[in-house]
Amino acid sequence: MQSQRSEFPGTDGQLLAASLELPSGAIKAWALFAHCFTCGKDVFAASRIARALGQHGIAVLRFDFTGLGASEGDFANTNFSSNVDDLVAAADFLRNQHQAPSLLIGHSLGGAAVLAAASQIAEVKAVVTIAAPSDPSHVRGLFGAALPQIERDGEATVQLAGRSFTIKRQFLEDAADYNLSRKTAALHRALLVMHSPLDDTVDISNALEIFSAAKHPKSFVSLDDADHLLSRREDAVYVAAMIAAWSGKYIGA
Repeated sequence: MQSQRSEFPGTDGQLLAASLELPSGAIKAWALFAHCFTCGKDVFAASRIARALGQHGIAVLRFDFTGLGASEGDFANTNFSSNVDDLVAAADFLRNQHQAPSLLIGHSLGGAAVLAAASQIAEVKAVVTIAAPSDPSHVRGLFGAALPQIERDGEATVQLAGRSFTIKRQFLEDAADYNLSRKTAALHRALLVMHSPLDDTVDISNALEIFSAAKHPKSFVSLDDADHLLSRREDAVYVAAMIAAWSGKYIGA
């Protein structure tokens, strides 16, 4: 298998860093992976799932959203809508340089983003969410005691996974205004919802809301005792195997 580092312009012109995992043999399909909130393309879940999918003949592009990882831009000025725009830009890059993605995969808030972006990528035939919230405003719960300051002063510094991030009021307002249930109901693509009943970051009730909002064909896979970040390698490999087996019916050869 081959890994290629590349970059492409986001919607605001900043260069977004990406990694393309290419199977060693024939490519059956192309996929786009959206990482979790404030994570990056090289977080274990993203890198391990992408590489494992390569073993099943699926090429995967994973990238850093604006202002994260090696991508340009200021994270403080981003929001859920800009993440969706970044996904569309990534699909455009794949379409122009290789082949448009027929499969979208999103982890945590990235899962919500792929649900929102699918309608803007005509070639997409199947969508997978992993430990995704049913509403992007779910991330408010991560900001805790900083919420009043964000509302009062317009921004605040919050600690997430040991790192400091500036969160602005516009981020909260954008997330609150996004009607993801309506997007999910109008998806018109095959959907696979994957979630662990032991997820203590995004409760499994979110998976039920996503699944209930979507029309058929739709499927659900329990991730058993996996944690939210899929930190164990075997969990990521299992997720990739399930995605490959399920998606084969929809994305073709």
